[in-house]
Amino acid sequence: MNSVWARLTQEQCRQLHNASLEILERTGVRLFNDEALALVREAGAKVTDGNRVRFPARLVDQALSTAPKSVTLHDRMGRPVMPLEGANTFFGPGSDCLNIIDHRTGERRRPVLQDVVEATRVCDALKEMSFVMSMFLPADVPQDIADRYQFQAMLHNTIKPIVFVTYETAGCVDAIAMAEAVAGGADALRERPFVACYINVTTGLLHNADALEKLLFLAGAGLPALYIPVVSGGTTGPVTMAGGLALSNAGVLVGLVISQLKREGAPVVIPGFGGDALDLRTMVDPYCGPDPRGMAQALAHFYQLPMFSLGGASESKLVDQQASIEAALDMLINALCGGHIMHDCGYLESGLTGSLTQLAICNEVVSWIRHACQPVEISAETLALDVIDQVGPDGQFLKLPHTRRHMRERWYPILFDRDNYNGWLAKGGGRTLAERAAEQVSQILASHQCEPLGPAVAEAVRRIVLRAEAQLGREPLAPASGGSYA
Repeated sequence: MNSVWARLTQEQCRQLHNASLEILERTGVRLFNDEALALVREAGAKVTDGNRVRFPARLVDQALSTAPKSVTLHDRMGRPVMPLEGANTFFGPGSDCLNIIDHRTGERRRPVLQDVVEATRVCDALKEMSFVMSMFLPADVPQDIADRYQFQAMLHNTIKPIVFVTYETAGCVDAIAMAEAVAGGADALRERPFVACYINVTTGLLHNADALEKLLFLAGAGLPALYIPVVSGGTTGPVTMAGGLALSNAGVLVGLVISQLKREGAPVVIPGFGGDALDLRTMVDPYCGPDPRGMAQALAHFYQLPMFSLGGASESKLVDQQASIEAALDMLINALCGGHIMHDCGYLESGLTGSLTQLAICNEVVSWIRHACQPVEISAETLALDVIDQVGPDGQFLKLPHTRRHMRERWYPILFDRDNYNGWLAKGGGRTLAERAAEQVSQILASHQCEPLGPAVAEAVRRIVLRAEAQLGREPLAPASGGSYA
């Protein structure tokens, strides 16, 4: 796509920005980190009541002037593959689902490490999944350091960029140490980053110690940080979409200021979602309600900053019609908005459950969307006026060289069915889309392996995980406890 659909006008974005500035100057936020407090105090912010900080607008203006307008994620081989800028949108899964619907059995169960391995391998194989997240929280490893096992599994099973989550700062430090071992050192990773850390912040007004520690660590290292304050309308923020987004954006601007005070030019990725609210009938946090769609993306484009969007999820408990419809609509909106990093493909049950079958369906939908949104070539070759004149009213175009040259430019589905009824029955016995997608997942797992880590690199990564285990006083786990990493 060459341009984006903007739900908000430039004037509306300016109103939201000014509202966020007023929140920062009038209400202020709490920072639960001494280094962050020292940085903002020295820069001229007003600190009262221990850690309540009010920011002058000039600090935000300065941060916006130095934060990079574009961030490029690389793959494990050092190739630039995800330029986060303009109308670009890249799709991938989410992290840490508490349940999985097993594609082999249809059973909803607790995930194990092998599920993280398999999700990573499937993402690595699916063409339209541009990056990887762990997708599942494995129940068969020590929960204190489950993030290390997840990250190790992802490193072994994909060459695609990795967006990772850690449960405390030490996990983030360990993940970066593993990534540096793979990249060939800190400088190499900073120059060609293939990882980015997703940081959840308590609310727009409360910046927890762990989130600030991670932000400061990543900014100091010059590595991408996804700084995402969480505001839920009606509980931790106003129920109105504008009020909720203004509040979450105030928190975003806090992270931006602190990162730039720590290291001018540190890469920060801001949310492409916000203004959400609980379903106050059920108290479920909906992942794909229509109301706030496109608002945060428009604000991120207003700032010309890279963004981390949310889409491809469903509130459905099953891989069914609702799951496909909600995921498809959400992904289409994100593509039209130019949502940059678009995560949560394959999510069901409002983020509590993941499905590799649903992930494969999302991959097919993204392929459709990319063809629907790609620019159209109007030229002498594509208008084909000479060909039309050659064939005339009485001929047909099937055997022409022009047809053979261009026929593969059209979109041909892999999972979506286009056979006639008898062909549909003959090829698969009348299988559903979910059944075909589950078979695709099984075929990928039976045949696909990514480029392995070298033995020395794999051992360096393993030593970092062993160190975390030793700090817990635990016996080392063999990879087979949750499946082979290779």
